[in-house]
Formats: sequence, C-alpha cells, structure tokens
Amino acid sequence: MSEPTLRADLMISGATLITMDATRQVIEDGALAIAGDRIIAVGKREALARTVQAQTVFDGRRFVITPGFVDAHIHITGDPLTRGFARGAPDESWSDKLMRWVIPIFRAQTAEDERLAAQCAALAMIRYGTTTFVEAGTVLQLDAVMQGLSETGIRGRVGEWVEGRAYDPGADQAKASAAAIRILESEVERYPDAGGEARLAAWPLLVGHSTNSDEVWRAAKVLADDRGLRVSAHMSPRSGDPDWFLARYNRRPLEHLADIGVLGESVMLTHLADIDASELDLLVQSGAGAIHCPHAALQGGFGLAHIGLFPEMLDRGVDVMLGTDGMAADILASGRLMASLFRDARRDQDLFPATAVLEMATVMPARAMGMSHLIGSLEAGKKADFVLHDTDLPEWGSVFDVVGQLAFSAPSGGVHSVWIDGVRVLEDGRATLIDEEKVRADARQAGRDLIARTGLPNRTPWPIR
Repeated sequence: MSEPTLRADLMISGATLITMDATRQVIEDGALAIAGDRIIAVGKREALARTVQAQTVFDGRRFVITPGFVDAHIHITGDPLTRGFARGAPDESWSDKLMRWVIPIFRAQTAEDERLAAQCAALAMIRYGTTTFVEAGTVLQLDAVMQGLSETGIRGRVGEWVEGRAYDPGADQAKASAAAIRILESEVERYPDAGGEARLAAWPLLVGHSTNSDEVWRAAKVLADDRGLRVSAHMSPRSGDPDWFLARYNRRPLEHLADIGVLGESVMLTHLADIDASELDLLVQSGAGAIHCPHAALQGGFGLAHIGLFPEMLDRGVDVMLGTDGMAADILASGRLMASLFRDARRDQDLFPATAVLEMATVMPARAMGMSHLIGSLEAGKKADFVLHDTDLPEWGSVFDVVGQLAFSAPSGGVHSVWIDGVRVLEDGRATLIDEEKVRADARQAGRDLIARTGLPNRTPWPIR
C-alpha cells in the first residue's frame, strides 16, 4: 500500500458532500481534507483515506457538508440592536418612517454600538451557515465595526455610509461629491481586498436610491474596476426610485446608470422589485448582479408578487443572490420564501427548484462578487469555508434527496458546525471565538440606551402594563 501523498490538519470523513462544483457533484460517504485555510482534497472517504494523512479525523457520518452560504445584503449595524423597536405609526408613509425613524436610529449609534451590532449580526449569520456577507453600505464607524467583526471569524465586505448628493439646491454639489469620494478612497485603502484573500475588506458600497450623485457613482465604479472590487447599492424597491429618476432625468434608474456608464459586472444592485422590461434588458446586457431580499420585500409591501421579474432574471442568466436585509438571519429561509412567493404568484410549482435555491446562496454570489476562485463550492484550492448540517434530527427523517431536503425542509436550527478560513467558528451550535453571552447582554443594554438617545417613543400595538 502506497504512503499518503497529502498532509492535512483536518479530515472530515463519511459525510455527504454537496460540492456545488461545476458538475454539481454530490458525494455520499465522502471526505473533505483541510490544510491551513484551504481545502486540499474532496472525494470518496476510501479514496482520501489512502491519499491523505490527517492530524485530526472528524467523524462526519451524520452530517451533510455544504460550502458556506453568502448573505449578499445585510445591515449589520442599527438593526441588530433595535430590531424589536417599531419604526413609526401605521398611518405614516414609508418615506416618513425612513426619514423620521429609521435613519435617526442609525445616525444615533456610537462606535461601540456599531461594534456590538456587527458582532450580533455575525453570530446570527454564522449560526445559520452564512460564512460570507456583503454589508448594505450603512456603517458609520468602520474601524470599530471591522475590529468587532474580526473577533467573530466571519468573512465580509463592508462599506461606510456614502451618499454625496446635495439635497439643498443652494448647497455646493461638487463639495458634497468630493467628500463622499474621499470616504470611498479612504476605506478601500485602509481595508484592502487583496484579490479576495482578505477575510474582511472594504468595498465602495453606496446607499443608492436617489442619494448618490453621478460623480459618486462614477468614482465608485472606477475604484471597483481598478481594484477588482464590487459596487453595491439599493435601487428600486418600490415606485419612489423610478418616479424620482423619471422626473429628474426622464429615464428610469437602470437606464440612467447605464447612460452614465456605471452598470457592469462590478455592480450588484439590491431589491430591483420595480424595474421594467427595458431595465431587465440592461441588467442582462451589463452583467450586473441582482440581490433579492424576500423578507424585506414582503414585509415592506413592495408588490413583488405582481411586478417582480426575478424569474426572468434567472432565466436570462443574471446572477441572482439572496440577502436577508437584516430582517432574518437564515439565508436558506430567504431562498424558500422567494421560491414560494413566485411559485404562488405565477402558479408554477417548478419555479425556483431546490438547485436554484442552493445556487443563489453559494455559487451565484461567489461569481457576482468576483470571488468564485475562493468561495462558493467545495473544491481543492478554495478557502476552507464550509458548513456541517446535522441530519440526526427528526425534521430530516430518512435522507433520499439531500439537495431538496436541505433547500426546502431541513430545520433552520440544523447547522451543527461552521469553519471559515479553516477555523472552526461554530461547534455544536456555539460560537468558539467570542463570548456570546456577553455580546448579547451588552447589546441589549446598548439598544435600550440607543433608543433613549433618539427620544423616539416606543409604540406597541397593545398596551403594556
């Protein structure tokens, strides 16, 4: 018998592997070998037992292993500390709730608030198998957030709050744009992406909607293209964005972005619930990615079931990604909700099959983020970001179609362990790198103090005595 040719720090043996590789291979009685921060071998258990000598062998027979999931749009600050606080009254418009409640809460955060909020968000994502995320571009205290995230082990791309439009007609637009561009340039210098190798890095993430001047959009796109990064921004969740762009430019939002030269493969746009056929054509032609946040769409009443074009996006080759928007932590739950929404709206039970749900949580965001050489699948040479799903739970029963069961019926709490960069950051449902109890306790107090500083009233639907 020949000697093993590979040396590994860890081998997980006997598991079922959903590799998400180019052939979408599923390996029963498989094994995964890790050295440092990389996967070095993937295959059948018997084959790897002959070729790999591992320092530690982990019995994986009760587990399904997937690549780590990607949450392509989440607010990691603000929301985690105040999620239970009602924003506005039922008779207030969406824009009033945003300007008088949501934004003041975001703006009132301290650096410590944002650090704690980011840690809460990271812990919640990891608990459900998310190993990589893209922030929504609404961080105020970037240095504190990066420090807090680094303690959790998560992989992420984060950006400061960048607008750059002078809302007052008498204000100096050039000065406002220049200030925003300086933020973009500073953050990507301080936290470089290193070709995707950095676990945490800054990207030019814009607030979007109607908040960014054309100069800021162009500068963000140039930064992204020159450095191999991505621009991400909110756009067209409802009619407010199209109405604004039509009134100002006589063009819909994506038509305007195309006209000023900022659509392309380095751009990812969130929501896109209210786009028309011409904008869909531009999205397809440009290669830009689309991020769908189904929880936000349904709770926000975007009308997605009536006007959403996400099935058409998928059919035409757009990389469609999932985001929780901070309204949920379980990215698979977002995929299930999306599939159910469009199946019902289109009366087509074959829309968004299990395979599409898993692709939207792994390979599609990896490709759209320009990181498919590092994440998104279980393949030798890629980052050791992977998730162990425990099938020894009553919700699984007998395993027949592992892909379908994981995508649509596996329990949300079924993630047992998570590795990121070859480090085990979750073990038997518990974080390994950070004191969860302390983070939770500190975050609860910080949330109460934050609301007190805003002076906003706590409105509940029923009286509390």
